[in-house]
Amino acid sequence: MNTNGKTMTAVVAMGALLAALYGCEKKEGPMEKAGKEVDKAAVSAGQQVEKAGEKIKDAAQGDKK
Repeated sequence: MNTNGKTMTAVVAMGALLAALYGCEKKEGPMEKAGKEVDKAAVSAGQQVEKAGEKIKDAAQGDKK
């Protein structure tokens, strides 16, 4: 087999491998979606708690002035 034939075989093999891997991609189910939403809600709640803590801290420092 000549060099061009080996190269072409390698390209075809890599293409088949990539197509197979793409076809095996796991689809996201309802539990994964729900988990992501819970994660987003937790991050948002954490940010709100931080903001509230800063406001309390600022209010406490305002009383000391």
